[in-house]
Amino acid sequence: MALSSALFSGISGLNTIGNAMQVIGDNIANVNTIGFKGSTFTFQDLLSQNISTMSGTAQVGRGSAMGDIYASYEQGSFESTGSTTDLAIGGSGFFVLREFGSDTNYYTRAGNFRFNKDGFLVNPEGYVVQGWELDENGEDIGSIDDIVLDSFTSPPQQTTNTEVIVNLNSDGADNSTGADALSLAWDGTDPTPLGETAYEYQTTLKVYDSLGSTHDITVYFDKGVVDSTYEYIITCNPGEDDRTVTVASHAGLLGRGTITFNTGSGVITDIDLEINNGNGTWTAQTEAANLSDGYFVYHPEFINGNPMAVELDLGSRYDGTSWVNGSLATTQFARSSTTTFQAANGYGAGDLQGVNVDVDGVITGSYSNGQLIPLFRVSLAKFQNNLGLLKEGGNLFKSTRDSGDAITNRPGTNGLGSIAPNSLEQSNVDMATEFVKMITTQRGYQANSKVITVTDAMLQELINLKR
Repeated sequence: MALSSALFSGISGLNTIGNAMQVIGDNIANVNTIGFKGSTFTFQDLLSQNISTMSGTAQVGRGSAMGDIYASYEQGSFESTGSTTDLAIGGSGFFVLREFGSDTNYYTRAGNFRFNKDGFLVNPEGYVVQGWELDENGEDIGSIDDIVLDSFTSPPQQTTNTEVIVNLNSDGADNSTGADALSLAWDGTDPTPLGETAYEYQTTLKVYDSLGSTHDITVYFDKGVVDSTYEYIITCNPGEDDRTVTVASHAGLLGRGTITFNTGSGVITDIDLEINNGNGTWTAQTEAANLSDGYFVYHPEFINGNPMAVELDLGSRYDGTSWVNGSLATTQFARSSTTTFQAANGYGAGDLQGVNVDVDGVITGSYSNGQLIPLFRVSLAKFQNNLGLLKEGGNLFKSTRDSGDAITNRPGTNGLGSIAPNSLEQSNVDMATEFVKMITTQRGYQANSKVITVTDAMLQELINLKR
């Protein structure tokens, strides 16, 4: 009985160490697998057998068995890549994936993702990355869902503000003499609505309508009747003016006003504006009733029935009691008239040119119209017990009762790691460690095989007792 037990002890050792070698082989085989987490094993002894001795009952071991095999979730090193959708997790957490045609979620550390032909962000096996859709302010919408680009264009945004900062020569001439002379000199039926001799200075900037088409807005300036004032008119191309204009010469003439300057400092002290109604009448704007956020508003109409409301910012804002000049404002200094700064918001339609991902998992679309629009946020998940996760192959894990349910949240919050774009996490297998384990495992296997051969020789001697 004792000799046969020794045989089975040796066999148990061979089986156990053989399984250990399989774990080591799997680790080494995946030394270059993206996001792979190497496994570690432990041994334990089997239930011992009681035998009688001169001093009483004693125990004799019956061999060994595999105690546990568990993954090591230590951080792997990062490899830089040229793809913006290659993602690595710095710290704790897993990417959340969904299998097509199923509601089952899987989890992975391998972030080698791509957009497929249908716009889904997927891993190489076609599982869809999960995250939150974002609104225009970058805030999460609803619960996590598939990350899919269903629109590859950025819609246009019409202009709502024009900023015109100029210096108007204090020694300039009054080219169109008389009150409102500049607006009276405008003739929208003429190919050149305003002659060059009718004004002191002009500046032009582009604005966008609601469909994304561009139009020129030109502001003309001329010295006023009073030396400390300049009159101005706001105009567009008469052929693009889609307002109902009954006085033909008023086509393209949107508004007129006066800028009053301090005679000593040359800075703005007052602004007024009248809106052209297109029928020979004008509507005066007042600070109390017609200011938008401190600026007067004019109303070009390039699409019939869709008048725009555009602020005119000359660098001075009405604060409720007086006009307050900004650090960059229209002035009246004794030097030639020039444009200091001009800008208009709004933009045309744009096509998606690429995406970028930042450390908090936000996927931002870059469009040909210069817009950067937040689209999605990649979600991460963590578990109470990572060791309870089930390996499914393909760099995927599945939750189990032992792991607990997934806890999803934004990257960088609730103990989750941050996202490293243009990077992939490498396998955390250490070759040197595995080779040392391989040596000790090999020697252990040899020793257990010796137990079997020696026991076999002893049995042979036993059999030879009877000749």
